[in-house]
Amino acid sequence: MAKALLGYVGGSDPRVLSEMRRLQQRVQDLESELIRMQAENDMLSAATRRDDSVLDIDVPQAEPALT
Repeated sequence: MAKALLGYVGGSDPRVLSEMRRLQQRVQDLESELIRMQAENDMLSAATRRDDSVLDIDVPQAEPALT
């Protein structure tokens, strides 16, 4: 009786199981994309910090270009 009240007629619905598997795969895909983007962001941040060190060079006065 309890199963009938909850809507369980013939076991699990294959459509629901298929949708659940599809959603689980989508979550895994998004998690891997997030990890990839975080790694790319870390690389870009490191490159930016490395390039900023060039800006810290103290040049007292610019020299004129030779023409």
